[in-house]
Amino acid sequence: MAPHAAKSPMNNDNNDKLKASKKNFKPKREQIGAATTNAAKSEALAVQLEDEVPDFPRGGVFSVKRRKDYEEFDGEDYPRKGKNKKKKGRNVSSKSDELGDDWGSLSGDGITGKLPRRVNKVTLKNMTPGMKIWGVVAEVNDKDLIISLPGGLRGLVHASDALDPIFNNKIEVGEVFCVGQLVSCVVLRLDEDKKDKGSRKIWLSLRLSLLHKNFNLDVVQEGMILAAYVKSIEDHGYILHFGLSSFTGFLPKNISNNEGHGSEVKMGQHLQVVVRSIDKNRKLVYLSSDPDTMSKSVNKDLKGISIDLLVPGMMVNARVKSILENGVMLSFLTYFTGTVDLFHLQDIYPAASWKDKCSESQKVISRILFIDPSSRAVGLTLNPHLVQNRAPPSHVKIGEIYDDTKVVRVDKGSGLLLEVPSIPESTPAFVSISDIAEEEIQKLEKKYKEGNHVRVRILGLRHLEGLATGVLKASAFNETVFTHSDVKPGMVVKAKILSVDSFGAIVQIPGGVKALCPLRHMSELEIAKPGKKFKVGAELTFRVLGCKSKRVTVTHKKTLVKSKLEIISAYADATDGLITHGWITRIEIHGCFVRFYNGVQGFAPRSELGLEPGADPGTVYNVGQVVKCRVTSSIPASRRINLSFLIKPTRVTENDAVTFGSIVSGIVDVLTSNSIVVCVNSNSFSRGTISMEHLADHHGQAALMKSVLKPGYNFDQLLVLDVKGNTLILSAKSSLIKSAQQIPADISQIHPNSVVHGYICNLIETGCFVRFLGQLTGFAPRNKAADDQKTNILESYYIGQSVRSNVSNVNSETGRVTLSLKQTSCSSTDTSFIQDFFLMDEKIAKLQCLGSGASDLKWDEGFKIGAIVEGKVEDDKDVGYVVSFEKYNDVFGFITKYQLPGTIVEKGSVVEALVLDVAKAERLVDLTLKPEFINRSKESSISHTKKKKRQREPLKDLVLHQTVNAVVEVVKENYLVVSIPENNYTIGYASVSDYNTQGFSRKQFQNGQSVVATVMALPSPETSGRLLLLLDELNGTSSAKRAKKKSSYKVGSLVEAEITEIRSLELKLKFGFGLHGRVHITEVHDSNVMKNPFSGYKVGQTVTARIVAKPNEADSKRNSSRWELSVRPDIVTGSSDIGDNMSENLDFKIGQCVAGYVYKVESEWVWLTTSRNIKAQLYILDSATEPSELKDFQNRYHVGQPVSGHVLSLNREKKLLRLVLRPFSAIPFRTSEEKQINVVNKDLTAHIHEGDILGGRISKILPGVSGLLVQIGPHTYGKVHFTELRDTWMPDPLSGFHEGQFVKCVVLEVSHTLQGTLHVDLSLHSSNLMLSPDSADVHSNEHASKKCVEKIEDLHPDMVVKGYVKSVTPKGCFIILSRKIDARILIPNLSDQYIEDPEKEFPVGKLVIGRVISVEPLSKRVEVTLKTSTVSDTSKSESMDLSKFHVGDLISGRIKRVEPFGLFIAIDNTNMVGLCHVSEISDDRIENIEAKYRAGEKVKAILLKVDEEKNRISLGMKNSYMKDETVHETPLEEGSDEPIADGMKSVTSIHDSLIGTSNIDIEGDIDQFPILSLAEERAYIPPLDVALDENDQFDVNNTNSLTEDPAKEEATLHEKQKSHEKKKAKEEREKQIRIAEERLLEEDVPRTADEFEKLVRTSPNSSFIWIKYMDFVISLADIEKARSIAERALRTINLREENEKLNIWKAYFNLENKYGNPKEEAVMKVFQRALQYNDPKKVHLALLGMYDRTEQHDLADELLNKMTKKFKHSCKVWLRRVQSLMKQKQDSVQPVVNRALLSLPRRKHIKFISQTAILEFKTGVPDRGRSLFEGILREYPKRTDLWSVYLDQEILLKDEDLIRALFERAISLSLPPKKMKFLFKKYLDYEKSQGDEERIESVKRKALEYVESMA
Repeated sequence: MAPHAAKSPMNNDNNDKLKASKKNFKPKREQIGAATTNAAKSEALAVQLEDEVPDFPRGGVFSVKRRKDYEEFDGEDYPRKGKNKKKKGRNVSSKSDELGDDWGSLSGDGITGKLPRRVNKVTLKNMTPGMKIWGVVAEVNDKDLIISLPGGLRGLVHASDALDPIFNNKIEVGEVFCVGQLVSCVVLRLDEDKKDKGSRKIWLSLRLSLLHKNFNLDVVQEGMILAAYVKSIEDHGYILHFGLSSFTGFLPKNISNNEGHGSEVKMGQHLQVVVRSIDKNRKLVYLSSDPDTMSKSVNKDLKGISIDLLVPGMMVNARVKSILENGVMLSFLTYFTGTVDLFHLQDIYPAASWKDKCSESQKVISRILFIDPSSRAVGLTLNPHLVQNRAPPSHVKIGEIYDDTKVVRVDKGSGLLLEVPSIPESTPAFVSISDIAEEEIQKLEKKYKEGNHVRVRILGLRHLEGLATGVLKASAFNETVFTHSDVKPGMVVKAKILSVDSFGAIVQIPGGVKALCPLRHMSELEIAKPGKKFKVGAELTFRVLGCKSKRVTVTHKKTLVKSKLEIISAYADATDGLITHGWITRIEIHGCFVRFYNGVQGFAPRSELGLEPGADPGTVYNVGQVVKCRVTSSIPASRRINLSFLIKPTRVTENDAVTFGSIVSGIVDVLTSNSIVVCVNSNSFSRGTISMEHLADHHGQAALMKSVLKPGYNFDQLLVLDVKGNTLILSAKSSLIKSAQQIPADISQIHPNSVVHGYICNLIETGCFVRFLGQLTGFAPRNKAADDQKTNILESYYIGQSVRSNVSNVNSETGRVTLSLKQTSCSSTDTSFIQDFFLMDEKIAKLQCLGSGASDLKWDEGFKIGAIVEGKVEDDKDVGYVVSFEKYNDVFGFITKYQLPGTIVEKGSVVEALVLDVAKAERLVDLTLKPEFINRSKESSISHTKKKKRQREPLKDLVLHQTVNAVVEVVKENYLVVSIPENNYTIGYASVSDYNTQGFSRKQFQNGQSVVATVMALPSPETSGRLLLLLDELNGTSSAKRAKKKSSYKVGSLVEAEITEIRSLELKLKFGFGLHGRVHITEVHDSNVMKNPFSGYKVGQTVTARIVAKPNEADSKRNSSRWELSVRPDIVTGSSDIGDNMSENLDFKIGQCVAGYVYKVESEWVWLTTSRNIKAQLYILDSATEPSELKDFQNRYHVGQPVSGHVLSLNREKKLLRLVLRPFSAIPFRTSEEKQINVVNKDLTAHIHEGDILGGRISKILPGVSGLLVQIGPHTYGKVHFTELRDTWMPDPLSGFHEGQFVKCVVLEVSHTLQGTLHVDLSLHSSNLMLSPDSADVHSNEHASKKCVEKIEDLHPDMVVKGYVKSVTPKGCFIILSRKIDARILIPNLSDQYIEDPEKEFPVGKLVIGRVISVEPLSKRVEVTLKTSTVSDTSKSESMDLSKFHVGDLISGRIKRVEPFGLFIAIDNTNMVGLCHVSEISDDRIENIEAKYRAGEKVKAILLKVDEEKNRISLGMKNSYMKDETVHETPLEEGSDEPIADGMKSVTSIHDSLIGTSNIDIEGDIDQFPILSLAEERAYIPPLDVALDENDQFDVNNTNSLTEDPAKEEATLHEKQKSHEKKKAKEEREKQIRIAEERLLEEDVPRTADEFEKLVRTSPNSSFIWIKYMDFVISLADIEKARSIAERALRTINLREENEKLNIWKAYFNLENKYGNPKEEAVMKVFQRALQYNDPKKVHLALLGMYDRTEQHDLADELLNKMTKKFKHSCKVWLRRVQSLMKQKQDSVQPVVNRALLSLPRRKHIKFISQTAILEFKTGVPDRGRSLFEGILREYPKRTDLWSVYLDQEILLKDEDLIRALFERAISLSLPPKKMKFLFKKYLDYEKSQGDEERIESVKRKALEYVESMA
């Protein structure tokens, strides 16, 4: 409803209030009068949001319109009824001095001029962007938040502005904000509301980056309250984010748990926290969220604090500055002033005398309400709830009426302040003057006095102030719809149309509530143009459909609006028979869905729609149509209502009524595919349907019955199962018809533990649904559906099957019935099942005769059971004889061989036989020729004429329920024909199944088998003249006999067995009495491999077999238990002494050839059976080498196919072999190292050798020139080098290959790395794959020029080679010539022409042709040129002619390059470059050569030496050389500008000095070798430091580079040595201090606690003293005192002394380990605390050390496991793990080493491997240590430090042969001279220690030989 626009007459004071509240935040003093005028003109503008206005349907957005008479009360806009009343306004004048309360006077600049008279408040007019305001969350939505602000304003916070972007929008606002939460907001902007003109929206932000924009760590102080986000949740607390990157916060969990957060704290949650302490070094603030602490935390005064640092909600100490007319002015934080309005005073009910309670200079505690940085205006609050940092409670609701409300204060011209008597405590409320009475009130103070009581209705709420707004108008009390809670479904209301849109119309109900009328509900029928019928402003009648989440929907459908029927607004309202109106929401084929009020929905099935047969519901009914319907049934708990559109059901008399369970008759009318339609003889119903499954209890008979039914057949008895509309659902099942009275139709009729008949209506995997009458259904879960829990119920039952069910449980509340179908609890107690079978068989036989037109319908009268008939033998079958009868051509008899008297019956002979059974439907008669039957029949036929002497055992007359022993004569599909010998061979019939077990696997019976049965029905017409028996469930004596027979069989017994089935992998046999067995395919012949081992056998054949295994115990519980037999000749003819349950052992050897038969083919594997219990598997890649065969893998193998292969591995537990087809050499047991390697690979590679041809599959195409990764096993991969892809050199050798492609490859090399992984190098060259020598020669001749160079010895200068570009560097590029050889091409040799961009011209993988320039076999360096033109030998000799140069010549040149070891100088007018060594540059020592000289600088030098053989020139630049010298210029032609510069610049002179010196003492005179001494001086490599120190690192990259720079290596080593020396010096100082302290203690040992106290005060940071103090206290048995001393030490020692603190923690560990109770728990508590204050890794290592010292190996292992996960990049931790395993003598070292290498950074691999190897030498297995050293030296052969450590470890073992062999390997390396000198010297030292002079001389000779070779 629109707000009032009327203006009430006011006095000057009231006008002042209005004008003061409308001022802008920044008015100028000279514009005060103008502002007043403008304020009066803009009173009609919209200014604010009202708290309780909902988002929809009361306007869609928040109304921010204001009224003049609301200005004093912050311009609140509340919903109310009534139209705007326009009245003439009065001219209001005021003095200028009354308008001095502008924002500027309240700023932080101090109070200047006259104090303001009134308090300014926050309104939309003076609100500006950037203002900070305190608010409370009023509503939380998915996309935004609604915030209640001071003065009743409401702001919106978009979800993106609720949190800083640090969470990447992953946090939902609904998860971290809650209603009633206090928040600090920043105004972003004020937008005009497009939907509501004159309204404005306040957009806010809760981002802390805006709120704390000018914050830093310096202004944060203890006790300050801050807002923060939960950035992350850690183990011990929460990391908080303040919107700033300059500092973070930490909130411990042990603190937050006590405060109610605990696990409720979520990521992104907005918290208010108080600062406990500040760590400025770590830029960390420690916080608490204790509500009591926060409510008492007051911000302290800070010097120079700015207004930008003030935050809403901040608690400050304030002092009353002055008392204003409508509030108080306070001063706070020294520099600031702020105001408090009347609604934020301490007294929430300020009376008219409120000023008397306030006094100037009074001290108060307040919180900041808002800050406007632009005008420096601040608002404060003294509200007791807000001061306690809690939102005020709300005890009233909108629309509530309170009669006895007290008037607290009367504001002239403004309104009344009331005290509403709400519960549990009263609530303040304010009533505006316009809401007091209908008419205008002139003098409010005269009509209302303080203390009066009035009747008020709550109009709205201001959440932040805890203030309600009310109305006293009489009309407001009469409104029925005041709020959404007043709207009730079904209510008829008149509403005004506000707007019409495509989705419907928005209407407003009197009282202000808005509603939506959807488009479908705007009219009875669908309308195309709703705007024409619904005019905006029109008032129409509607009916409320529902009200949900403040969203009201109404309808204008005439039928619904005028309906007088009862409505359904809840599922509980739907009572049976209720008639009501609803509207259709969806139409389906099977029915219609109908909607009612409040979202309630029902369903009307098709049968209840009143449709004609075949009609489509969609053509009769429409969506949206109003229908009258009747409730037929409802289940409120399941939210289901069943309806009917048939309002008046057909009434019938009680005699004609058909109910569930009634018996009716009917005539077949129509036969459909799965049902029969019958005409029912009933007055109330005319038709019914019978489904096919309900024609008979037996599944087979039901289908047969339907096939013979014809229209017109009369069913005498049909059971009514259900009624659907006008159709009956019927059943002809005899079991249901007989028990119709007992079948329940309602849940109340079902009783637990009763057995009732029913039928299965549905099957699912978890159970069966059994239907009774109507829709009453029970459920039999899977565990109750069968006795055997492994039964597949989907196969054992069928829908429609008759079952007997035992009621297990009945739940009347939920309507659920639980059943059991187990045969043990539901078996039949009579023979009705087989009796109905025979009766149905007769019916089917009659129908068959009628259908076929057979003349003789009574043929069966000639074949009475027990009668003797004469017939002719027509045919001889395997299982018996077929007999024909002369009178009945279409009836046949059958005599089984078991029924023969022992003589052979000839074909064509006439026999007399006795009738055993008659199958009338099949027209088949079972006969017997046994004399006992024939004689009995003849004797009975003459007994009436002649008396005969009784037999020895007189006949016994059978009686019901008598138990008899019977013999099986004939086994039929569904029953047995038995004879009872003790009753003169009386013939009886027994069923082999029951209602519930029709689909179960049936027990097998044999002719002649004895059974125990009970007589259940004597011969009569109802039994078709048969004696019916019921087999005993336990089989009594018979089972005992059978068990005895079974027990006679044992493993090793020979049996005669009959083949019953031949399968692909086994023969199925039967033997004995009902025993079953099988012959596995491998148990047929002695030789394992035959293509078709079962070819000589057929079904029915009897074979002699030997039992080799009993059935499994698990299988014996099932019917499928089978004996294991064998017909192998060697077993059958051999000894019977076979062990019980003979098991097969895996006595196979690796490489042994075995054979088996395929029993399963998968995409990757073929599974074979090699014997009864042993399986084998063949992998796809092991099955062939040709790609075409691999591709056709699955088609090459089929089940039963014999396959032979060679054993690669065996798994004894699983009895599984892994085979490969090709033979391979068997290897002996693996060494320990090889076992460890297999553990890593988890694959077997014994069959892979160099030269083998394998099948492979491309797994990955590697980038660049890395080649292919080819899979050659399940987990084995090989690599094909780039040069091994094609036979010819081609530009793109990878073209044509793709992942998953099968290839044929040859193994070039197999090797194992140090980590245990297998490296297989493969080749795809067809030349390598050729097996024929002739073809290989042809191929090699054809492609001779394409052959790769495999050995570097095959290369020679000027040789033309081809290769692929490997990489491009600024100095040139590298090419790959073959798998093992790379070559370098310098930039000048890339082309004859200048190349601007080498990377572009020579991309990786490009094929190039070049010529070899030089080859160095020792270093394996090859240099190639791609230039096509070469310089002639003459020009080269001329350009390199050194004869023109003479020693002593003075030359000039330019510096070409500056290196740490010297200068390269290009000599003018030549192409020569000389080297001036650093020692020859100056007479003085040069510290930094690079700082003194630069490339391009002009210099002069003296020629010191010319080496014509090596083409090298040595220069000198010392000043002493330059005296009396002239420059000698040599006019040479320009040549190469690239000299050969390395550490060997003066080898020739060294060689000359050594010639002729045969006997040299290398140890004493090694400095006589200039090259070796210089090398040692510059780059001496010390032995590897093996201390377990994490700081040691190795530069792996530098050690493996192609070119080594000796000077750089020297500088690096020098820096390392300096760092090491500093560290050592520091440790030495600490050691000296500790020694001094110990000496001090020894000299004057403290004797008392006081002396120790004095000592710790003098040295508070000494852990040594503190620990001594603890030890002293422990000696006094005061453990608690020792703990307190440890705590004191931890608090006292300086934070920077981390090692000293760590020592205390170690002592604390030892203390708790010895005296803790329980000690493990006590140690862990101390350990967890130590982790918070020290380096976690050091703490873990300290605890580990304590465990090792105290030999707590289990705890140490547990801790080490955690450490290897937590510090997996720490070399020290992994080494401790290895060390622990070696100490405990465990063999699982290698897996740990492998894990460590996977986890550690590569730069730490050398250190870890080397130190692991040292540990192996010291405490483990030296061979493993050697293996580790050998592996790492293969990768880094030039690391002399590794050689040194390796040699040292071998020397410690004192194996002289090994040591000398290792030294010989070391000195044979091609290393720089400095490293060779180190090795020679070490070798010489060792030989000297051995004292063998001959070997000492040998070492010296080798050193001389090396020097000579280098020269």
